[in-house]
Amino acid sequence: MTVTLFHNPKCSTSRKALELLQEKGVQPVVVEYLKTGWDAATLDRLARETGVGLSGLLRRREAKAGELLESGASDDVIRAAMIAEPVLVERPIVQTDKGARIGRPVEAVLEVL
Repeated sequence: MTVTLFHNPKCSTSRKALELLQEKGVQPVVVEYLKTGWDAATLDRLARETGVGLSGLLRRREAKAGELLESGASDDVIRAAMIAEPVLVERPIVQTDKGARIGRPVEAVLEVL
């Protein structure tokens, strides 16, 4: 089974998720999304597989995310903002054949192993 970690190495929670996976014997494919960016298909898939929708993938600590939510922005606007500013996506996210989970709390990533 392939395990993909959408990761920000500067984020302590993201680093903890990577450590947890490795402790469980999992060597994930690590995607540093701040470097690679996002595409619409990946965001839509993660929104569906996590069950939270695009607005649920927003990192609420980012001011721009709050603005999008408060304004009632459509999925198209949210998706475009995430593509333009990858930092708007919550982290970490783990994706496997069993689905995807946002790692908050970190242990949530174990649900899809």
